[in-house]
Amino acid sequence: MQLYIRDLNKTYPNGVHALKNVSLDIPMGMFGLLGPNGAGKSSLMRTIATLQQADTGTITMGDIDVLKEKEKVRKVLGYLPQEFGLYPRVNAEMLLDHFARLKGITNNGERSKVVKTLLERTNLWEHRKKNLGGYSGGMKQRFGIAQALLGNPKLIIVDEPTAGLDPTERNRFHNLLSEISENVIVILSTHIIDDVHSLCSQLAIISTGEVKMTGTPLDTVAKYRGRVWRKIIDKQDLHQYDRSKLISNRLVGGRMEITSVSDSNPDGTFEAAEPTLEDVYFNVVGNSLIGA
Repeated sequence: MQLYIRDLNKTYPNGVHALKNVSLDIPMGMFGLLGPNGAGKSSLMRTIATLQQADTGTITMGDIDVLKEKEKVRKVLGYLPQEFGLYPRVNAEMLLDHFARLKGITNNGERSKVVKTLLERTNLWEHRKKNLGGYSGGMKQRFGIAQALLGNPKLIIVDEPTAGLDPTERNRFHNLLSEISENVIVILSTHIIDDVHSLCSQLAIISTGEVKMTGTPLDTVAKYRGRVWRKIIDKQDLHQYDRSKLISNRLVGGRMEITSVSDSNPDGTFEAAEPTLEDVYFNVVGNSLIGA
């Protein structure tokens, strides 16, 4: 089963054209959607999740018309938005049981088994009696995944799931997402490039509402081999370089590392570098993201 998106457009009442002729083929497994804040990622996720209507275009998944058959979509959808509310004085077991009822799991024995299985799978069973207000950021995210997995969904959407997590929680969350994606479509919408590189077999880069690039992380990076150049300079010398020819700059050990993409050494003083997905991202999205 795949998700097919064709010529999707969305303009909000304030005139913002959030999605511009977006077309994507999303296969089973983990699919990464990369882009800066305001790129249109959340607009696309909300449209797929039936939370808003597109102006034009189509989305199909198997025999389901996603834009017209919203109830069918919701029966096979698990959704973890970027921000979601939890009742701080309710424990995880009680709230997940409540969500399971809302999902249509009415048999008490079946529901109890499902809740236990999901809390164990997300490593929260031993914390099931703890109020959610006392959960760490990573624990809340894992609870969010537990509720998204109710009903054995065929499509799971996670929007910026690792933002703000510490390295340990982020790694645990990575492992969980990887396990989940073996038999379903998982769309990971994020601006964290390492997450996509680590987890996703396919990706798309979106900016200003448009799909700028699609492919696999490995193939995408391979196309840049021999074209990436780096140089370490003093920070105060950055103004001497043409910003339009740089894709990124960052501090390294108190000095500035600048990066350029070119078929040849930009000025003869750069050194050839192994490309990364971050280089691809910055080059595709544009040097408007370069810091001052």
